[in-house]
Amino acid sequence: MDSIINYFETIPSLHRTFILVGGIAFFWLIESITPLFAFNYKKVKHAGVNIFFTITTILVNFPLAFMLLKTSDWTVANKFGILNQLPTLPSWLYAIVGLLLLDLIGAYFIHWLEHRTKWMWRFHLLHHSDTHVDTTTANRHHPGESVFRLVFTTLAVLITGAPIWLIFMYQALSVMLSQFNHANIVLPEKIDNLLVFFIVTPNIHHVHHHYKLPQTDSNFGNIFTIWDRIFGTFMTMKNAEIQYGIDTHMEEKEHSNIPKMLKIPFEAYRAPTN
Repeated sequence: MDSIINYFETIPSLHRTFILVGGIAFFWLIESITPLFAFNYKKVKHAGVNIFFTITTILVNFPLAFMLLKTSDWTVANKFGILNQLPTLPSWLYAIVGLLLLDLIGAYFIHWLEHRTKWMWRFHLLHHSDTHVDTTTANRHHPGESVFRLVFTTLAVLITGAPIWLIFMYQALSVMLSQFNHANIVLPEKIDNLLVFFIVTPNIHHVHHHYKLPQTDSNFGNIFTIWDRIFGTFMTMKNAEIQYGIDTHMEEKEHSNIPKMLKIPFEAYRAPTN
């Protein structure tokens, strides 16, 4: 465990880039072999739109990353936060507890809040507007959403008192699991049933991308399924019944035209269909 901690404490930027790019490439390839849905769409053109928003996310996160670093350094130096109040734990257990807490605050809670707050939802619905969900959808976020997601990740670091190695481990797992659970792939039923007890699988997260309520407001988790189970937002649905997109923005010009998509948060609110 010490070697893992040392690695993430000093993980090179090149390795972090490889996790992002390599994950997309890997799952993109698997999608071509065993797709969940045989989409009739231009896969490369679709990826181009989503990669544009991946780049904007990187451009937003890079200059603001110092917030995470400074917050972590302060909490560790001042023994502030939940993790710094716990008794001494084995390294593996400390990592699990930390990852669970970071996932709760930095992923589940902000995701739930985006669905409950109209002005946040206007930014987040760009992610939901994708009518052909695949691994590239994982990074399809409006630049504005990228800002307040980073703010909540920083809040999670402050509340938990997470050291820098745990933050980098969490971010690596978050990127990989997001790419995995958005991927247009089929998992054998027995494997999916086993994994879903612990982590978010494509079968579960794709329910969240169904085009209308109540499914849209379910399965908010990114890494772990425990928080959806505890807070009653866990939901299942047959794959054959899923239709991707969001009912208020189903026209192609609204979910595939980048200039139009960037303007979505600043347009009049459209109430979803119940």
